[in-house]
Amino acid sequence: MRYIWTFLWTFLLIQMVTYVVGSMSGTSYHFSTGLVLSLVTTVLIFIVPALIPNDTIEHE
Repeated sequence: MRYIWTFLWTFLLIQMVTYVVGSMSGTSYHFSTGLVLSLVTTVLIFIVPALIPNDTIEHE
């Protein structure tokens, strides 16, 4: 379920960013660009925490 919610929120936020940046730069809005960016961002959101070590730092 967390995968679905993460994708949903990422999709909505990336679509908003794509629209705003497109409007500011004077280009037209493309739904597919936002879709691809949201898929890539969702995958990165799940990969990056898996790569970060979860070990605690021990002080001597």
